[in-house]
Amino acid sequence: MAKHKIYTMSFARVYPLYVSKAEKKGRTKSEVDEIIRWLTGYTQEELEVQLEKQTNFETFLAEAPQLNPSRSFIKGVVCGVRVEDIEEPTMQEIRYLDKLMDELAKGKAMEKILRK
Repeated sequence: MAKHKIYTMSFARVYPLYVSKAEKKGRTKSEVDEIIRWLTGYTQEELEVQLEKQTNFETFLAEAPQLNPSRSFIKGVVCGVRVEDIEEPTMQEIRYLDKLMDELAKGKAMEKILRK
C-alpha cells in the first residue's frame, strides 16, 4: 500500500499554516514551537534546523529526539477520526500534533495542552 501523501510533505510547508492558524486566534508562534518541542523533544535550534532542511513529516517524527510519553493522553477527533484509534504510528503522531494545534487555536490553556 502506498504511503499517505502527508508523509512525504515537508514539515516546513505545514509549519507556517500551524503558526497562521494560531495567530488568527490570538496565540503566538512561540506557543506553536513550545507544543512541537513538547511533543517531539526537539530543542528550538533542532526544530529550526529541521525546518531549514525541509525535512518531510515522516523523517521529522522518526528523528524526533524523544516523543513525549504523555502524548498518549491526547484524545479527541481530528478530520473525523479519533486520534486514539489510529493504528498507523506515524499517522497517529501527525494527528496528535494536529489535535494539539486545534486545542491551541480554540484557546485552551498551555498547561492543559501540554497535559500538565
